[in-house]
Amino acid sequence: MQLTPDQPAGVPSFNLEIDEIETLVDLICQGAREARQHMTPGLPEVPMTVIVRKAMRRMKRNLGLTNLEVAGEVEIDDMATDGAELLGRIDITLKFLRQFGNEDDYVGVECKRVGAGSAFSQLNSRYVTQGAERFINGQYATGHAWGFMLGYALALPADAIVQAINNRLQSDYGTAAALASAALHDDALAIHE
Repeated sequence: MQLTPDQPAGVPSFNLEIDEIETLVDLICQGAREARQHMTPGLPEVPMTVIVRKAMRRMKRNLGLTNLEVAGEVEIDDMATDGAELLGRIDITLKFLRQFGNEDDYVGVECKRVGAGSAFSQLNSRYVTQGAERFINGQYATGHAWGFMLGYALALPADAIVQAINNRLQSDYGTAAALASAALHDDALAIHE
């Protein structure tokens, strides 16, 4: 899982407290870990995400998190037009109780398959170009203080995956975009900001 920088362009419509961030990281990691037993080789990204989302909902109930809502794929509307234009679809959204009632306030989780080695270089590239970039350019969660990325590791080691993604981020956005290690969760292979 990769986290976006905590200094977004623009003014966030909402921010997250440190305990909320820790709750989200814990829920995402526990949900992904619990979902592993239901995964099968060759499973495409969308069914993987559905399995993870359902596991997150189960974990949320088990943890008694009544102030948090987990939703499936959400269409992001282009509010600048009156037509049926969509900016995209974000894989998982979460809302804390204080965000209910405002469709534009959510915590976005974009999911992508990744892997170590040259056979997975295109997937790792898409993690940046079709995942992280959508947060960076404001397509997803425009002006929000946080966005989350969840990488489904298809081939290890995790360090090689992180390095490939980090190289691509820096190639596209400069050294300021370098990933920084964050506190490792027991159920995650790697967590970076």
